[in-house]
Parts: sequence; structure tokens; C-alpha cells
Amino acid sequence: MNAPAPRSSDAYPRDEAALAEVIARLRRAMRRAARAGDPDNTLSVAQLEMLSCLAENPGARPSELARMLRLAPNSVTTLVNGLQNRALVTRSGGGQDRRTVSLTLTEAGDDAVQRWQTTNASILHNALSELHPAWQHLLTTALPALRELIDAIDTLADPASTGSEKAKP
Repeated sequence: MNAPAPRSSDAYPRDEAALAEVIARLRRAMRRAARAGDPDNTLSVAQLEMLSCLAENPGARPSELARMLRLAPNSVTTLVNGLQNRALVTRSGGGQDRRTVSLTLTEAGDDAVQRWQTTNASILHNALSELHPAWQHLLTTALPALRELIDAIDTLADPASTGSEKAKP
């Protein structure tokens, strides 16, 4: 016998809703801690995400970044202009078609990505050191499952993805 269809209020089981809430709170906590841990950083999260995406996809075109980040093309243009004004990215001709543009990080852009990653790693190192060793072990052993979850979410966001922008182990 089949289970009854969930009512609209039961559309998402409690575990998925709880996991979504924990992930949202973790993202907010990481952003707050990163701002506190690196008060000299004047880049927005959107700018840092753009730089990180470009670090993972050197030479990407703005339209590719818009697709990968699920942003409107004009939002990407605004972000790229701001990052270029700060000498964090460079634009170059996209090959034979002079109308296309490819983007690369400058040394300063790469440094900004490295600094953000280092700040985030430091936050996690310090926070994890406060946890009971059993919780530390549990979180470490959950990493493969979390990576698969990232891949599944990436697939939902972009079913045509070739996997080049998916999280790497």
C-alpha cells in the first residue's frame, strides 16, 4: 500500500527542514565570523563568490559566470566592473570573436580568494577545536556525504552542468 501524499504543510519532512535551517544558520555564522576575523576585508560576499568562481574557472566569460552563479547578466556586469576597478580581475578578448570577453584573476584577486579561504579555514579550525572530539570525528566522517549533497544541489541548480564547477573532494 502506498503512503498518503503529504499535505502542503508536510511537503518537506522535518529532517530536510531542519537541515536547511542549520545550513542557513551556518552560512550566516560564517559570514559574521569572517567579517569579525578579517575587518579589513571590504569585499562583499557576492564579490568574493564571483572571485572564487573565477578562481575555479579561469578564463570564464561573464555569461558563464552568470549561469554558474545563477545571477542576472547585468548583476555579473556590475560585479565584474567593480572588481576590475579594484584591479582584482582583468578582461581579455575571448579568442577569435572580439566581442567575447574572458576574465581572469589578477594577483590581487587571487590573494583576495586565498585570504577569504584562509579566514574561513581559521574560523572552522577555532570553532571545531571547541567541540567534543566525538563531534569533530562525526563532522569529519560526514564530509563525503556533504560533498555528495553539494553535487546533488548543484545538479538541481544546473542540470546541464558538466561537473566542472562542482565541489571537488
